Amino acid sequence: MHPTGTGPEVVFLNTSGGMTGGDRLAYALTLGAGCRVTATTQTAERAYRSVDGHATVEVTHDLGPGAHLDWLPQETILFDHSNLQRQTTVTLARGASCLLLEAVVLGRAAMGETLRALDLHDRRKVMREGVPILVEPLRMADAALTAGPGVLNGARAFASLALVQDGVEARLAAVRASLDEPGVSAGASAFDGKLTVRLMAADGWPLRRQILRVLKVLRDSPLPRVWQM
Repeated sequence: MHPTGTGPEVVFLNTSGGMTGGDRLAYALTLGAGCRVTATTQTAERAYRSVDGHATVEVTHDLGPGAHLDWLPQETILFDHSNLQRQTTVTLARGASCLLLEAVVLGRAAMGETLRALDLHDRRKVMREGVPILVEPLRMADAALTAGPGVLNGARAFASLALVQDGVEARLAAVRASLDEPGVSAGASAFDGKLTVRLMAADGWPLRRQILRVLKVLRDSPLPRVWQM
């Protein structure tokens, strides 16, 4: 952990180097009242070809009153015939807030990788005092890889960011002004104490550059050290 302007910086490490069918991985943080923490992963997560079954990731963060968490894992790279199920649950006590990021890259363009099949179940849920306030389910199968404008439209990388915090609507204009990375399609909205951003790109590098621009608007401290390029 390294101190930052928003409290300690926690870096999770998956020593296996990647996941395949039957693997299970869990991350969890519990923040006391008033704590501020930035948490990330040491590098990109990799979901490899699954011959039998699926890989499972469980992320569970519990924030006490007035606490704040920036959950900023690096991107997940999906390989051909990968099968990944991931559940992220953040529980907020009164006055707590969180910034969440999830980015996915469909194969490594620099390596000439092309996905023909995959199975991705990805669900994020934010609860406040037992009430769901943000629920984002995603199911992606083979057909999504070649679907048109209503789905990926040829994109090889996509991301979702969400800031759950009272008064966050005031940041919407600045976030939209930062959505100018060439080659990235983006949109942002804010209401009822939630600001969400959706991003799609043809490759992981322009997506990451755009994510960094948005994070600089939403955060008052330097990016995690492992994110620095």
